Amino acid sequence: MEFRNPHILWGLVLIPLIYYYLRSRERSGSFGTAIFSYFPRRRTFRIWLLLFSKVILLLSFGCFILSLARPQRGYIEEKLITEGIDIVLAVDISSSMKAEDFKPNRLGAAKSVAKEFIRGRKNDKIGLVVFSRKAITHSPLTIDYTMLYNFIDTIETGMIQDGTAIGNAIIEGSKRLSEGKEKSKVLILLTDGINNAGEVDPVTAAYATKALGIKVYTIGVGSSKNAPFPIDDPVLGKRYVTVPVQIDEEGLQSIARITKGRYFRATDTKKLEEIYREIDTLERSKIEIQQFRRVREWFVFPLSIGIFLLCIHLVLQRLFLRIIP
Repeated sequence: MEFRNPHILWGLVLIPLIYYYLRSRERSGSFGTAIFSYFPRRRTFRIWLLLFSKVILLLSFGCFILSLARPQRGYIEEKLITEGIDIVLAVDISSSMKAEDFKPNRLGAAKSVAKEFIRGRKNDKIGLVVFSRKAITHSPLTIDYTMLYNFIDTIETGMIQDGTAIGNAIIEGSKRLSEGKEKSKVLILLTDGINNAGEVDPVTAAYATKALGIKVYTIGVGSSKNAPFPIDDPVLGKRYVTVPVQIDEEGLQSIARITKGRYFRATDTKKLEEIYREIDTLERSKIEIQQFRRVREWFVFPLSIGIFLLCIHLVLQRLFLRIIP
């Protein structure tokens, strides 16, 4: 129960003031004398009736104040409207992703951080594309994040013939996103190399993606200069060689700029985690809450009681408590 006009309830303070005013006027003799007031000391029926008449008049006044305050009962119904984001993660799985300038290596770090990124989403459909010489869809858009974790765990270098087809990865990711129903569509492309394979030029693919309203965030992974790369030597076993880090940063920046996304450079696992957190902040689902208030007016009850009490008061005054002029 609540009141639509609660400030009117302050009027209830007037009731004792009115009672005091009526009593003071009666004592001063400004009121007419009731028929039975010649015997004020005797507790007759009419004495009690007069008191009762005054009480119900004040109660009637109180009921009218409650009615004006508009008592209501009801509830608030909330409707949650969410607008999610369709996201595709495109992950480079070329052999260079085995470099161990990240822990345990570049691909291992990319998988771990991608899973953490997914864990922070709630209403978004996420898909997975892997690429090297070709690009393939490893998981369609889904909200089954547990299944998506399993798909990420199965990613390994060597699944596809070696190479780096960035343009093909953008096109494949765009195909999956074009199948989604959400208005916001985002492609997060992670690579550590230079485009050297595929049928589509990355810049051409970026313009095609822009036409579909898809935003591309590009991430270049690799340390600043050189990186340790493991080699399985049939004679000496596992050993490491130092390989130069070669990332087409200019090309990745162009892709991001064309599609109104951003380019990020990750030089270690911690930086990669920060990048995904920033993207997570930039691309949040829209949530709108609509409230519907359903109430029932109860002012008629105190109003009816007040009218009823007022009628009783008038009847008593006219029939039993008439004043002698």
